[in-house]
Amino acid sequence: MVNDRRCRYLRVIAGSARSLKLKTLEGIETRPTTDRIKETLFNMISPQMYDCIFLDLFAGSGGIGIEALSRGAKEAVFVEKNPKAMECVKENLKFTCLEKKGLTLTKDVMNALYQLEGEKVFDFVFMDPPYNMGFEKRVLEYLAGSDLIYEDTVIIVEASLDTDFGYLPELGYSLIKEKRYKTNKHVFIEKAGKEEVC
Repeated sequence: MVNDRRCRYLRVIAGSARSLKLKTLEGIETRPTTDRIKETLFNMISPQMYDCIFLDLFAGSGGIGIEALSRGAKEAVFVEKNPKAMECVKENLKFTCLEKKGLTLTKDVMNALYQLEGEKVFDFVFMDPPYNMGFEKRVLEYLAGSDLIYEDTVIIVEASLDTDFGYLPELGYSLIKEKRYKTNKHVFIEKAGKEEVC
């Protein structure tokens, strides 16, 4: 059980679990997406949420994947190597009555991707890795040759404002949209040749 003194709370914005408060760890080990940014993100992608399969990488307390489930996603996979953060994910899934639709993997993201290969194909991939360490590029390099995504899978990266994605064409991707906030941004990526993401 996660000690409440180490947790703070965010909320589910919309859907079946609307307004329920989610636990998230205090401190620098996790950096949860704020309610306002989460709402902006899902306003852009919510028309495509129903019945999709959603992958939440570097999941933290699971707020993004749970929001997707609340808005109608069929299934979400949560990958987070921090056991204490994953305790929050599991508690949040149980509290929102979404645990039957959530698969949790407490392991390194790259190892999780290898494990999922051949088992799942995702409509959405969201990742919020530690900033400015190149993790998003490693994941994108792997996904470029993977069977985990479709030709029209939407990949969303939360990154610092100065993160450079100029390498995307070399990996066979197109940057479809970029939404900038005060301190970070969401980058929407699809396989090259797609015209729009949402």
